[in-house]
Parts: sequence; C-alpha cells; structure tokens
Amino acid sequence: MIRPVLHRLGKLPPRRDDRTLRLASYISPIKPQPPVVCDWTGRVPTWPMFANDTLGDCTIAAAGHLVDSWTTYAQGNESSISDAAIVAAYSAITGYTPGNPDTDRGAVELDVLKYWRSKGIAGHTIGAFAAVSPGDTRLIKAAIYLFGGIYVGVNLPKSAQSQKIWDVTSGTNAIPGSWGGHAMSIQSYDAEGLTCITWGEKQVMTWRWFETYCDESYACFSDDFIKAGHNPLGVDVATLRKDLAAVTS
Repeated sequence: MIRPVLHRLGKLPPRRDDRTLRLASYISPIKPQPPVVCDWTGRVPTWPMFANDTLGDCTIAAAGHLVDSWTTYAQGNESSISDAAIVAAYSAITGYTPGNPDTDRGAVELDVLKYWRSKGIAGHTIGAFAAVSPGDTRLIKAAIYLFGGIYVGVNLPKSAQSQKIWDVTSGTNAIPGSWGGHAMSIQSYDAEGLTCITWGEKQVMTWRWFETYCDESYACFSDDFIKAGHNPLGVDVATLRKDLAAVTS
C-alpha cells in the first residue's frame, strides 16, 4: 500500500517550553494500572479527513479525531465537526489564508494545545494538557486509558508510506523525518502496538515504531469526556489545574 501524495503532513518541530506540565508529576506511580488492552475507537462510526488531504492541518485534524471519540463515548453520539471548523482553527493559529497555498505552512503542536485550551476547536475545549514521555510505555498506556487517547507528533520515515503496519526497518527510508513531521491521535493499544487515527482511517504501529519516531505526546483533559463522568482516577487533577493556572496567568 503506497499512500498517495494527497496524504498531507504539517507538524512543525516541537517547541519546548519549560512551563509545560508533565503528566508524571500528577499521576500515581502505583495506580491505576492500565489494562492490557484499551480501545476508544470501536464505537466511532466515521473518521473524517478534516481537509488533511489538501492542507497541512494535521495538528488540528488530530484534535478533531480526539473530540470525535470523546463525544461518542461520553455522550453516545459522535460530534459533527465540519471541515470548515477545522480549517478555521488552522487559520486562527497559523495565519493560513484559504486559497493561498503559500500560507499553508503547518503548525506547532504546543500552539495548537494552547489555543485549544483557551479558545476551543470547533466549539470544544480542553481544561488542561500535560506532556507524556513517549518512552514511558506504562504512562503512555495510562494516559490513553484515562483520557480517551493522546495527542502526538511523529517524525515520519518514508518507509511508512508503504507499510500496512508501521514498524521499524533499516536503510535511508527508515530515517526519522525522512517523510516529514505529522500529528495524529492515538486512541487504542494492546500488547503488540498502538492504533492512531490519521487521514480519516485507523493506522496500526508497533510499540518499537512509536518509541522510535514519536517526538512529542500529550494527555488532554477533555471537558466533554470528564464532565460526562470519565474522571481520571489516580490523577491529581485539582493540583494540575492549579499549576496550569499559575503558568498561564
């Protein structure tokens, strides 16, 4: 399977900010123990492209896919987010002007997260976000299990263009970033690997691939998800919100 050129990328290199909160500071090292298998995708009927076939708006499309899952599992119905709403957020964050391809330059995930928390994307906000180390498998599993998925960025290798299951290979096509930077949501895992949503479909990757190519990942505290009763047990949410207020005031 060779992915067509219309599968656009658009994640710019990570911007490090010492004020970014880290999930490890707010979650118990003992509990909760994440289950062996977790899947927040099964009930979602469709995964829209969100214009990521024509624009480098993957950073916003990934947010839309998380909202789709959160609203499906929290409310019983998938949120009807339009491409126009995703593109509007992309424009607000990056300065993209519809019809002017020179302004389609991608986005930094941290900028998207801050906008998502303060302004909302397609009418949906997150109450907070916290970085999760891609190499901490237990914490990655816990974040997916507790928060209905994670928001990640990867340095895609060219080898991913032709793999049914993304796995680590060798050679020049396996070099991180040889294809480019990409944002996506991960909402499922098992012992063999993880499943992300990208370009309107599910994509499976091995744990080794994720650890090799993921360069940033975040747990997002969805207002849709938490208000519906999906409270992240074992996470000190009150302190996290207090600390977030302190660094954003």
